Amino acid sequence: MLVSILLLVLSVRLRATASPLTFQYRDPVTGTALSCDRCPPGTYLLSRCSSTQKSVCAPCPEGSYTELWNYIGNCFRCRACESLQVVKSACTATADCRCECQPEFYFNPDNGACVRHRECPPGHGVLTAGTPSQDTECQTCSNRTFSDVSSARLGCEQQQNCSAGGLQTLVSGSNWHDSVCVDCQQLQDGAVYLKPILPPFFLHHRMNVKQLRRVVLRLPTSHSQKPKRTSGLDVAELHRRLNTWVESASSANIRRLPRTMIAAGARLLAERLRRKLQSIEAARWKLCGQELQNI
Repeated sequence: MLVSILLLVLSVRLRATASPLTFQYRDPVTGTALSCDRCPPGTYLLSRCSSTQKSVCAPCPEGSYTELWNYIGNCFRCRACESLQVVKSACTATADCRCECQPEFYFNPDNGACVRHRECPPGHGVLTAGTPSQDTECQTCSNRTFSDVSSARLGCEQQQNCSAGGLQTLVSGSNWHDSVCVDCQQLQDGAVYLKPILPPFFLHHRMNVKQLRRVVLRLPTSHSQKPKRTSGLDVAELHRRLNTWVESASSANIRRLPRTMIAAGARLLAERLRRKLQSIEAARWKLCGQELQNI
């Protein structure tokens, strides 16, 4: 702030003089009014002019600068970038360092600090990516597009067209999950078709962190494995553990998941998940009933 005020004062004085490259000075020895040369940008006034010599200017030492013609006795110290900032342009003898927020952050004028770009939640994709000076802009996925992740970078994706691949639509896509296709000639257990929907299901419904910790702690496994502690884990880590479990979970354990959620106090979401599995089973019989009877 002090640097800005000094520069402003100098610029006002500069415009007020008859010549922008000189300044008025009275020789303390003779009392004579003198018109002294100012020093160019990148230098400072080492000694004032006198009746017998011109102004003496010196280059700014490394780490300092002057931007204007001046008659100051020291160069300004280059600024240091603050927390979460990176150098946009380095300090030179004639210009101060310019800083900007580091990648994935932007400058929020409301609190005068760099803030992480917002993530677009499931069902929404990035319309305009964030920059060092602007936050992310999100849009709702529509027209058979979806987003099944929270992201500050990814836009909405097109839902897969099952019939185009010779398959049938088992679960219609929504704006927060993709379509799920089925090949009646290669049928799998109904719980298998629920697996790709589970990670975005938990993201989309935003289970509170306490319930999510209890669910992750109780996730059913096919062997006697001591559950890992979940106290203190943040939402991102809990979802990472949940997704890892989904990838390797057996069909039997997927079917046990609603009961696990009820035990964790998430009865309403457990009921939604149970109905989703029931609808998958019903659609599987409707589309592939003949094949199921032959199994």
